[in-house]
Amino acid sequence: MADLTEELQQRLKGKVGNRAQVGGIEISVLDNGPGKGSRIAWIDTGGGLRYKILIDRGMDIGEAFYLQHSLAWIGHSGVVSPQPMSDRGIDWLRTFGGGLLTTCGLSHTGGPEEDSHGSRGLHGRISNTPAEVIQIDQPDPQLGKMDFSITGVMLETQVFGPHLRLKRKISGALGNPHLRIEDTVVNRGNAVAPHMLLYHVNFGWPLIDEGTDLIWSGNWTSRDQDPNNRIFNASNNYKKCPAPLPAHRATGEDVAFIDPSTDSDGIYTAGVYNSKLSFGLSMEAVKSQLPWLINWQHCGENEYVVALEPGTNPPIGQAKAREEGVLIQMEPGESKEYQLDFRIVTSEEDVKKLLSINTI
Repeated sequence: MADLTEELQQRLKGKVGNRAQVGGIEISVLDNGPGKGSRIAWIDTGGGLRYKILIDRGMDIGEAFYLQHSLAWIGHSGVVSPQPMSDRGIDWLRTFGGGLLTTCGLSHTGGPEEDSHGSRGLHGRISNTPAEVIQIDQPDPQLGKMDFSITGVMLETQVFGPHLRLKRKISGALGNPHLRIEDTVVNRGNAVAPHMLLYHVNFGWPLIDEGTDLIWSGNWTSRDQDPNNRIFNASNNYKKCPAPLPAHRATGEDVAFIDPSTDSDGIYTAGVYNSKLSFGLSMEAVKSQLPWLINWQHCGENEYVVALEPGTNPPIGQAKAREEGVLIQMEPGESKEYQLDFRIVTSEEDVKKLLSINTI
């Protein structure tokens, strides 16, 4: 992929005096609607990929486009200003605007629950947490610098409770339709803290359409463990997107928990490919960091979304993870690192390689 950046660098040599003519990072503040007052960062890779970072929503990613095509599913609410108290029951859904990425955690992923360790709302607090931006590194094509990045930190903390710090860096290079997310979670408190993390990656129309291929490989079970699940069953091609389904109206959905297959380096690839648009989107994760992959299908009319979600655990909740002995317990000062890579796939060779994952 570096060749794309080098090619662009040669093409623009002596012809561009301002980086904004090619791409980079633009910071602004929304001034209308439910997201009024929220900071955002528009990233233009100069390679056809553009996306919006929601600085005040855990540095999640909202809208994303390749050329004129939307990649992400956007919920009815769109961007909503952070609401830190939306961590009760299912209140999280009131501010869930979809987008290419919504982060779940840092100490709980799954449904609302209450036990002797406290009460926890759906999917945790981090997505309703504003970031402190600590670095913006712009490209400078005139000097031959083509890479760029934005870094911020978010805290999930309370007195007499866990004190987790997430440092997130989102980066890329001009001319390359690729983005990388590098996260570091640190227990900055003085006591052991539970930790769960899920990357809720939401794809929408036109990338998701009738006949779009879903790409993943590995052993799986449906969340309800029903062999006759309406989507995830042996007689249905659950890796081909259907038309909008009446059964997925309102709260209708189907979910698979996947133990993903990896390459020799311990990396698994998942993604989507739309033959009508002649491109796909791949997502790579390190299995030792994120051993689970979730496939959420909610193909309701006008709420048409498919998600592929790498995570430390399935979204079973902190209580069940603790009961099963799989809940991560971070010691004071301990840190965990995570990396996700997203790439637009267009060449015949790369498309063939991506589709071959479904045959593993």
